Amino acid sequence: MADHQPTGTLAGKSAVITGGGRGIGRAIAERYIQAGAAVVCCARSERPDDYPSEAHWLKADVSCMEDIKRLRSTVEGLFGELSILVNNAGMQIEKTILETTDQDWQTLMGVNAFGVFACSRELIPLMHKGGVIINMGSISGNIADPCLAIYNASKAFVHGLTRSIAVDHGPGIRCNAISPGWIMTEMAHAAFSVAKDPEKARQDALARHPAGRFGKPSDIAELATWLASDAASFATGQCYTLDGGLTAASPLHPGLE
Repeated sequence: MADHQPTGTLAGKSAVITGGGRGIGRAIAERYIQAGAAVVCCARSERPDDYPSEAHWLKADVSCMEDIKRLRSTVEGLFGELSILVNNAGMQIEKTILETTDQDWQTLMGVNAFGVFACSRELIPLMHKGGVIINMGSISGNIADPCLAIYNASKAFVHGLTRSIAVDHGPGIRCNAISPGWIMTEMAHAAFSVAKDPEKARQDALARHPAGRFGKPSDIAELATWLASDAASFATGQCYTLDGGLTAASPLHPGLE
């Protein structure tokens, strides 16, 4: 072990990041490591070959209670307690409500809703000295993206649960949500793919961003780092929109007709 302790805004803190294998989750993991945190990441997939060596990895499905209990045991074994939980794991199903099957509901809500609820319930007791929960919401929890019926609903659930955790478990626990807009990940590309003309939809969406670009996973990671830090000690119970100005203007949606 090195003689010196890591320095940074998250030095001395331990963190769990669900859905940490790629996209936003991976960007948060890399940023947290850079900021000095000890990190455990979990995902349903195997550990990527090029994943940061500093991160601990657990193959786990947050829709499965047995896996969540294994996650808790892993955290207890490594750290004894927990400082930060980032409920990032999520999935999309591109269907209207009439096209959505019971299995679609069970699959998506198992990850997007139950996973956030169950990970929080299981890991809050490890936050002995207080802690921070960051839930990954979406602008789709406030405004409905076409053909994403239960995804939209799941993110509205996340926003509501975020406020409840903050109210019920403060001042020891701070809980906030981040509501990304168009962040260029595999999920974003899948959402554009349901349009009749995906490239036209993409260009139209881009034109609606006052920032002049789509978001990057690193943009979300920076906000997640601030929310997890002591600098954000007065921030709780909020859903922070980070969308390049997309929802500041009307109309809200890209041209998907």
